[in-house]
Amino acid sequence: MAASATPEAELVTVVEPERRLTLPSLREVWEYRDLLAMLVRRDVSVRYKQTAVGALWAVLQPVALATVFSVFLGALADVPSRSGVPYAIYAYSGMIMWLAFSKAMQACADSTVASADLLSKVWFPRLVIPLAAVLPPLVDFAVGFAVLLVALPISGVGIEPTIVLVPLAALLATAVALAGGLWFAAWHVRYRDVQHLVPFLLLVGLFVTPIVYPFSLVPEYAQAFYALNPMVGVLELYRWMLFGDLAAPWYAVLVPFVVSAVALTGGALYFRAAERTFADVI
Repeated sequence: MAASATPEAELVTVVEPERRLTLPSLREVWEYRDLLAMLVRRDVSVRYKQTAVGALWAVLQPVALATVFSVFLGALADVPSRSGVPYAIYAYSGMIMWLAFSKAMQACADSTVASADLLSKVWFPRLVIPLAAVLPPLVDFAVGFAVLLVALPISGVGIEPTIVLVPLAALLATAVALAGGLWFAAWHVRYRDVQHLVPFLLLVGLFVTPIVYPFSLVPEYAQAFYALNPMVGVLELYRWMLFGDLAAPWYAVLVPFVVSAVALTGGALYFRAAERTFADVI
């Protein structure tokens, strides 16, 4: 009697950590793009769930902050904006970009701890988590920018052809947020001080970035040091796209490209190395 056929062996995939320092695999991230899209949709849908005004918060927050700065800096302190641009418009334009950046940075830094259950139970490219965290604030920026497009002609400010490039400035700000956020996201797993450190740094950044005052107010001797803040170049490039004039020197605009490239590469390497212990430490 012939022996019965043995059942086909079950295929098992064994996932082992890399033993050398490598960048995260973008191919793996692409293969898990459905998970990335699902996480982004989830964050966007729950951001303003069960709120009275919903997505209007994306407009109310920068409007409220711009109003406060317009009263105390624009009216009382007589801080200038740019020629021909009302201070309220100038402040609002800066606030929508800064809030998008700060929300992306904060969400990226918190992403690993916020996704602890997911990280400890299921394997997937860990880079998906911080990537999914920095994308939803772009929706807030788009809503706030749509209001700005309506406000510009009403306030008498012409719309420059370069305004079509503004999405590139938003992506550059997101890249800067991801470049810093990857480091903080990896540190946050081990050091919960990050949840206190990042909001403090963002608060300081609000005052050391030309959001509600022009670059020209910075003393000339301090401008080179001041421009090392990558968001200075992002804001100046963004304002050039909006208003058609560049107040900062050329090197200030180059800084965010260089910093984001270097910090993003270093952050990705560090995040890849640190992710081996995420499930054990988190």
